[in-house]
Amino acid sequence: MTAFHPPLRPTPSNGAPALTPRTITPGSTRAVQGAALAFPLSEEATTAQVRVALQEDQAFNDVSTLATVVSTRHVRSAIVARRDGVIAGIPLAVEAFRQLDSAVIIRVDAEDGTRVKAGEIIMHLSGHARGMLSAERTALNYLQHLSGIATLTARFVDAVAGTSANILDTRKTTPGWRALEKYAVRAGGGTNHRMDLRSGVLIKDNHLAAIGGDMAMAVTRARGLAMSGTAIEVECDTLEQVDAAIAAGADWVLLDNMSIEQLREAVQRCRARVITEASGGVTLDTVRRIAETGVDRISIGALTHSAPALDIGLDFDDL
Repeated sequence: MTAFHPPLRPTPSNGAPALTPRTITPGSTRAVQGAALAFPLSEEATTAQVRVALQEDQAFNDVSTLATVVSTRHVRSAIVARRDGVIAGIPLAVEAFRQLDSAVIIRVDAEDGTRVKAGEIIMHLSGHARGMLSAERTALNYLQHLSGIATLTARFVDAVAGTSANILDTRKTTPGWRALEKYAVRAGGGTNHRMDLRSGVLIKDNHLAAIGGDMAMAVTRARGLAMSGTAIEVECDTLEQVDAAIAAGADWVLLDNMSIEQLREAVQRCRARVITEASGGVTLDTVRRIAETGVDRISIGALTHSAPALDIGLDFDDL
């Protein structure tokens, strides 16, 4: 398996200079730093998203904390990376703490897209103990899940470094979380495939089966219905289908579960005419060989449906 080696100093995974620490105080803006990543939720949507998560956890009725910690207790803490990885989900974690303690002061040391090493501090907090304890699990759930996606994406991106291939995600996302999970892919240096069924055309094997395999008709119909400028992509399982897709005028072919030899041949047939995308069972052990065939893009469902959570914890200075 390809090793993952973060740099010694935290830097955004897209290679931009490291961001300076950002302090968030009561009444200050909740705007997200790093506009290049385009955090997908507005302030209002972020507030609503986090409110639902906190209510699901009954964080406003935390019996354990209410029973054991006096309301005036003030503490300092830090969110710390337990493993090397790439951070994503900072705006959601910040919002979780702020909803439980509007007076909390937060200093963000590692913005979304930043690579960190085990033991590095992601965020400092100073505020009421009750709010911090009650928001802890929700904040960490956001950070661990989204940072896990960003970290796995970065491993794939690192594995194909020096080739012409871009790493793409898929629509294999958690229902209701697609915008956030695809954002985490961007934080890890990956590229988003189509966001939904309306935003792009991908004619798959079952589409063709439903119309008797007539690829030319499928491409023609898609071209007539899709918005002007929309790329028409066709899934191909064989080299014969690749030839048919090119002849039908497709812009993009999805080379599904092809061998390395088939991928090389398909790339040669499509070169300078059609975008090529490899997909199907791609792993960290195989992605480099796939990229070296010359494909333009490699899509990996595992980025969002199988990424392990990044181990991140909250440590109290004093309680």
